[in-house]
Amino acid sequence: MNRKFRVTRNEDFQRIIGMKQSASNGTFVVYYQPNSLDHVRIGISVGKKIGNAVERNKAKRQLRAMLMELCDRECPADMIVIARMKYATQSYQENKKNLLHVLKKVKMIEHSILNCKENVSYEFCQEE
Repeated sequence: MNRKFRVTRNEDFQRIIGMKQSASNGTFVVYYQPNSLDHVRIGISVGKKIGNAVERNKAKRQLRAMLMELCDRECPADMIVIARMKYATQSYQENKKNLLHVLKKVKMIEHSILNCKENVSYEFCQEE
């Protein structure tokens, strides 16, 4: 994931989480907020409950890969994805399915996956 698609500053994390727009399931919590850029920015948080540093880094790499595949990069929004403890006990495919579920709640799925780019509308991605 390119650096311009990442939320890296602590102030940005706190601002996005502070807006309290979120969707969640047993594996992930996703906070989101519209931004003024022409692309999405994503921040990933994996807590110490997931495991040691090696396991947390693996989880972040996997999450980045899933998000690059599933998320619409042209939608002007900031997103924070927080992995819950259940993430460590599930397989990659189960985690991907759960991430897809929570992204559908947030309406950040890439149109081309669904092959209906013209028919999908976004809550905060529409031009007004």
